[in-house]
Amino acid sequence: MGGKVRDTADEFKGAEFRDEKTKLLFAYDYENRFVIRVWGTTFKPALYKECKRLGVEIYDRVMATALLTHKGEQGGRVIGAMGINVRTGEFCVFKARAVVLCTSRPQRNWTFSSELRGISTFRPPTNVGDGHAMVWRAGAAFTMMEKTIPSAFASGYAFPPYGTGNPYNTWYACTIVDAEGREVPWVDRDGRVLSDVSQRYRLAPGQRFFLMGGGASSQPHPGLYEYMGPRLIPDLQERIERGEFTLPLYADLPSMPEYERKAIWGLMVGEEGKTRVPILQLYTEVGFDPERDLLQSYEFLRGSMMREPVLPQERTFGEIGVAGGLLVDWELRSSLEGLYGAGDLLFGAQDHSYAATTGRYAGRRAAEYAVGVDGGSLSWDQVEAERERVYGPLKRREGMDWKELNAGICRAMQNYCGELKNEELLKIGLRWLEEIEEREAQGVCAEKPHQLMRTLEVLSILTCSEMILHASLARRASSEFLHFKRLDHPEMDPPEWHKWITIRLKGEGVEVGELPIDFWGDLEENYARYR
Repeated sequence: MGGKVRDTADEFKGAEFRDEKTKLLFAYDYENRFVIRVWGTTFKPALYKECKRLGVEIYDRVMATALLTHKGEQGGRVIGAMGINVRTGEFCVFKARAVVLCTSRPQRNWTFSSELRGISTFRPPTNVGDGHAMVWRAGAAFTMMEKTIPSAFASGYAFPPYGTGNPYNTWYACTIVDAEGREVPWVDRDGRVLSDVSQRYRLAPGQRFFLMGGGASSQPHPGLYEYMGPRLIPDLQERIERGEFTLPLYADLPSMPEYERKAIWGLMVGEEGKTRVPILQLYTEVGFDPERDLLQSYEFLRGSMMREPVLPQERTFGEIGVAGGLLVDWELRSSLEGLYGAGDLLFGAQDHSYAATTGRYAGRRAAEYAVGVDGGSLSWDQVEAERERVYGPLKRREGMDWKELNAGICRAMQNYCGELKNEELLKIGLRWLEEIEEREAQGVCAEKPHQLMRTLEVLSILTCSEMILHASLARRASSEFLHFKRLDHPEMDPPEWHKWITIRLKGEGVEVGELPIDFWGDLEENYARYR
């Protein structure tokens, strides 16, 4: 399709991380070479052009807000979706014989304050659980919604991801110096000091491969020792406190070998995630020169964008790792006929590889289904009700804005659905959210389509928070895997609770169910059947 995955211009010819035969570039472990560097900014334009070539109709800047169901019935067959153009305010209705939903996972449920906290989430700020909320209202089943974790991967006080100097993944393995220019040593998993930059990408004696590495940390967990890669000295904080190193720390790109510097600044920063415009382009425009300038790191200061300690109640639905979501079968079909899920919307999903494979598969299955069905019966009452809900904030001339509403929801979640839970706390929290929905949310206002988009996002955050509380009430046992602690049910992972808890909206109430932990059946047999 035109996405660039090889160094076709020979920009990195001769680099340690380049395979000269294939022109592929590799990251991290230069000996095993199993992580490929790509030119990520070429992918979306390539996909867009291919879709246009195939005749796909694309509606940019349209935010989906609700699903259409046959005759407008909750739990009925899904026959389309509704949404709003966030630039013009135009309300849109899409009829379809099948729908694939792939809207990622909820965020900003526990921490948010644009004035005090910065980014508040490592993932894109538009990942707020819109898909979870609209499918929930349509009556689909969800599972694992009670799993939450402290947001240590990117705290609520973080600066823009990859916008500060650090030695983690995208910046791996950048040289770090202190305020006096003293270089912080790198060591392998066994604490052996590495004398040059090249060794930071190499295995320790006797090691087969590594998966981890980068920043300073305490000694690795015994179970992760085998895969621990090179990193900064683990006792860096203690040595800072003793005066051996002076804060703040800086990423020293100028001292890096040319190819490593270019790989970090321009290939990794610039071609990964959200880094092209807000980091590479903006910093370059204001004069940052990686051959001359150092970039401050916020390690050990409030504001590190990676793995910063947070309070137990400052949680997330999942910055990294598997999270709860839509319950689907082997065909990625939800409990609602005509609705398929893909990517981070699904329970147990994680990251790009999962999204790419499930998206391709769900699309194929949805297309097969659509061939054999009619368009269903559209309910204009359902359309009018959604249009009234969506435009409500625009009709109000005064009231709270979306930021205040988001902050209020977060405070309720911190207080009543934090690290420690019990029946009373969860019930109070649910009542808080219900009252916010019945009162404050009905008074929130927006002046223009962009603000309306933000307001609708927060209403989705509110719905997702209620789902999390319902699931937390339903699981009457603690679970280490789910990072779930019930003070009134302290036993950790009792056998009778080794199962999935499902929830779905039915009328005005919530229906709770359960599934065996291996409800999907024989893995090899089913894979062969459905592949």
